[in-house]
Amino acid sequence: MISWLTPLAPALALILAAPSSAQDLYRSPPPDEETRWISPENPGDGRAPGGQENRGAKGHAFDTIPVGGALTLANISGPGVIDRMWMTIEDRSPQALRGLKLEMFWDGATRPAVSVPLGDFFLHGAGEMTAMDTALFASPEARSFVSYVPMPFRRGARVVVTNESGKPVNLIFYDVTYRELKRPPGDALYFHAWWSRELATTIGRDFRVLPRIAGAGRFLGMSVTVLTNPAYEKTWWGEGEVKVALDGRPGWLVGTGTEDYIGTAWGQGAYANNYQGAPVATWEGDGRWTFYRFHVPDPIWFRQGIEVTLQQMGGAPRGIVQGLIAKGAPLTPVTIDPGSRTNFQQLLATGKRISDPSLPDGHTNYYRSDDVSAVAYFYLDRPDGVLPALADPGLRLRSLRAPMKK
Repeated sequence: MISWLTPLAPALALILAAPSSAQDLYRSPPPDEETRWISPENPGDGRAPGGQENRGAKGHAFDTIPVGGALTLANISGPGVIDRMWMTIEDRSPQALRGLKLEMFWDGATRPAVSVPLGDFFLHGAGEMTAMDTALFASPEARSFVSYVPMPFRRGARVVVTNESGKPVNLIFYDVTYRELKRPPGDALYFHAWWSRELATTIGRDFRVLPRIAGAGRFLGMSVTVLTNPAYEKTWWGEGEVKVALDGRPGWLVGTGTEDYIGTAWGQGAYANNYQGAPVATWEGDGRWTFYRFHVPDPIWFRQGIEVTLQQMGGAPRGIVQGLIAKGAPLTPVTIDPGSRTNFQQLLATGKRISDPSLPDGHTNYYRSDDVSAVAYFYLDRPDGVLPALADPGLRLRSLRAPMKK
């Protein structure tokens, strides 16, 4: 094994290991683990006897969060690993999905390692819920939120939902399943998630999915939501490439396009698979997209630091792009592809203008500006938050579109 990965070997075994063999399902219980299950019927850390209200009948199945209030879903002391979280709320509007804040604190840290809008965290960033079942998140009938992301901790964990939606949460049901460990989980990394949004991305500047951070860890993946700018009409928005900078090395790890990054091609329809998908892909009416990729079978490790960006680039036939320019759409042409590499035109490198009559017709890529937001999921060798605090509700909720009625 490469020397710098050696300290992380126990984390590899614990975090996002490949599915265990069938024989593991019937082995004897590990002597150093205890199963705990937290819910409103068994609050706190799940150690106290549950189901005691209403003489053992259903007595406390849900909680309520007033406007501005917070609810602690789990408050655990000692070492362990959260294996699964489930919750549901009765109001699943765009305002609730973006206005409820989910935070997670590890080992008594004062800054949360996870601080994200509830809906975006669970792949519902476009203001609507869709049915899906992925390796890390699920919503079986578009009415609940499920996480299978393993989240280890050494001294304690706290999971909190804060209501910044402007409306009361009258019903929230939840449960958190974790394993209490007899000893801390070795060199396991801490789970982090960070959300950001640009209402209008800057022409020619990449959107930062994960700003540059220092430390050792693993980039787990991203969930991105794009609300397209009507100025570009029905042209394709997803020509941008994902770029990853690792450990201060020169250059980037670079893909070939947005839909390429999530394993599809020639555009992007709606689908949800284990490690990649696009739960929302709406061409007609309002141009709303949410897509994700999880680097589980293809890990991205870093030992000194990492930065992840997504180019803001679209594409259309040359004549259509010229028409958009004539209408005042904010864009910068980048390339023209007439269908062969031999006559491929790099407009930025050559300084040629799209109006040059010597240029061939073809698919034209161009920098554009859309409303883009993203959750970056990663593991890091420290428990406390390392990125700016979650944006206030005003920015999160501004210009948020409700899905058009079908």
